[in-house]
Amino acid sequence: MRASYSAFAFTGCILFVGCGHSSETNAIADDHKNATLQITTIMDPHSHARPQEAVITHLDLDVTVDMVAHTIAGTATYKLQRSSGDSVVFDTDGLLIEKVTLADGALLEYSLGDSTFLGRALRVAVPAGADQVVVSYRTGANARALQWLSPEQTADKTKPFLFTQGQAILTRTWIPVQDSPGIRFTFNAKVKVPNDLMALMSAENPQARSSDGVYSFKMDKPIPAYLIALAVGDIAYQSIDERCGVYAEQSMINKAAWEFADMGRMVTAAEELYGPYRWGRYDVIVLPPSFPFGGMENPMLTFATPTIIAGDRSLTALIAHELAHSWSGNLVTNANWNDFWLNEGFTVYFEHRISEKLYGADYSAMTGVLGHQDLMSTVMEIESGKDPQDTRLKLDLAGRDPDDGMTDIAYEKGYGLLRLLESKAGREKFDTFLRGYFDKFAFQSMTTERFVTYLNEQLLTPNKLQVDVDRWIYQTGIPDDDIVPVSDNFAKVEVEIAHWEKGTPANQLATKAWSTFEWMHFLRHLPGKLNEARMDELDNTFHFTASGNSEILAAWLEQCVSNDYSKSYERLDGFLTTVGRRKFLIPLYDRLIATEKGKAMAMNIYKVARPNYHSVSVRTIDDMLGWSAQNGTITL
Repeated sequence: MRASYSAFAFTGCILFVGCGHSSETNAIADDHKNATLQITTIMDPHSHARPQEAVITHLDLDVTVDMVAHTIAGTATYKLQRSSGDSVVFDTDGLLIEKVTLADGALLEYSLGDSTFLGRALRVAVPAGADQVVVSYRTGANARALQWLSPEQTADKTKPFLFTQGQAILTRTWIPVQDSPGIRFTFNAKVKVPNDLMALMSAENPQARSSDGVYSFKMDKPIPAYLIALAVGDIAYQSIDERCGVYAEQSMINKAAWEFADMGRMVTAAEELYGPYRWGRYDVIVLPPSFPFGGMENPMLTFATPTIIAGDRSLTALIAHELAHSWSGNLVTNANWNDFWLNEGFTVYFEHRISEKLYGADYSAMTGVLGHQDLMSTVMEIESGKDPQDTRLKLDLAGRDPDDGMTDIAYEKGYGLLRLLESKAGREKFDTFLRGYFDKFAFQSMTTERFVTYLNEQLLTPNKLQVDVDRWIYQTGIPDDDIVPVSDNFAKVEVEIAHWEKGTPANQLATKAWSTFEWMHFLRHLPGKLNEARMDELDNTFHFTASGNSEILAAWLEQCVSNDYSKSYERLDGFLTTVGRRKFLIPLYDRLIATEKGKAMAMNIYKVARPNYHSVSVRTIDDMLGWSAQNGTITL
């Protein structure tokens, strides 16, 4: 949705300078606490905040979660650093502001700006010398960060569940906050929930249930608002090693702990590559299947979809990705959402390095090829129907929801640039450069321009390297010097596809040792049109429709829709109704609406499935289908 900006829009965000850590002294100690805050103002078109006047440095959150009324209510107390002016501006969206006071209870005047897709600016008049404000509030009926699940929507089917998803600009729907990735602050929280449930946050977490339902949290490293996360449910904990563990519903905990047994090895591998893990513990919570993403890198507690639990540890590269965000994203953060590639491109590169270290070059090659296939598909889609400018790494998302920029461009084109830089510099020099980058800019926010300057000064110029970085970052499409990944394993898969096309029975193909990735490549490269007999042969031989591996099942269901293989439509219906991960939803709905029969199926499925999806997925699928929430119709 596009909307005009209120008077408070197009302000700034800040870059935190001088609050990093030294890996030589293993300074996981709190040197950032004593750092002098220096401010550089840049434009953030997605926040009303005016950090050049007053910026938050610490949050004390005290809230009660009502699982019946579906509300969060309480107070947000902020410490401020003030530079100029007589007010502080927060982002809100749908919040009910009850009062704003000083720490001593004295009432403060406040006003709310016009409502836009950014929400409403909350401007609070603050007297000279005051450095704290207390906002009393409650969430509204349509807080888009929150998904309230009934017991029937959970794995255990016994108790309700709540989780938040703040990225990109949704934290403002459950906390009044300066909601820009360039504004970092520490927080403490006290959260009251029903005493038969557990609460967890992106902070230091309990490992056992509180008898009174009151939980206290501490995050003493400065993080941006989008990384504040909360989950409430009937949750159990199981340790992996001394600093890693898994949270999940009771029926999922043993499966999750087995699946993620390599978490500790991943942390060690990451540290060996790019320096100390600076967040203390690294835990993962497996959420109900409506979670819209594969994972979310909330500090100290990755939120993960159950669709990565395949029973064979084949999909845990996603955990490597979210762990890598502990450096690229959480430690060094994109300053605003136009610079999103700085989070995701670096993280995909780092994910590949962790996976290669643990599972070998063949593994990394296969995931690289699949990612590049996704990239080229995204480029074709954008160039054919959207703004080609969205194929640039440095985006211009002013006037648009920043969620529009969260595509494979940021992830895979960003990875492609870093892979090219590695090939030019050599792995040893590039590793030294990246480790220095994470150390120098730890707990800071980064713009594309600031990164390019550092890249030129520290890597390209000293080593006399010629790379057209501007072509990659500021121009559209994929540059000619892109290094296209190749996989010997996939070449063997293509041989078997050719054999099948020429008449070799499916049960005689050499598939015995195939991993998830080889099956995905196989399914993605089947002939364009297959009749029912050929689909029957594949399904009867390989049992795709019955697969418990979500990646394989989703790839197969795409083929079923394209070939109108109705024998799998019941599984398609069930999959789309229960799984809310956008990665699977978008291609399946897209294939459905390509035909009149599919359009009718999409409408019938979506009517039932829509209440099970998080607002992030709902927005995307509503737009795809032309869905009218008012009358429950689709206008294609």
